[in-house]
Amino acid sequence: MTDPQFKVLERKIDDLITLCTQLDKENRSLKAGASSWQHERDKLLGKSEMARNKVESMIERLKTLE
Repeated sequence: MTDPQFKVLERKIDDLITLCTQLDKENRSLKAGASSWQHERDKLLGKSEMARNKVESMIERLKTLE
């Protein structure tokens, strides 16, 4: 290989390293976001379950008043 070919290859390798670094950073960010959304989802499911239980309890109390 000639010196210009090495320079082109070196530049391409540097570009790949930069891209890999960017993709790794983006991947970590997306995983953190997914974890956050999963936590929020679990919290909302818990609140929904609590609300459902309260409504069922109220319905049962109303039935006993009839």
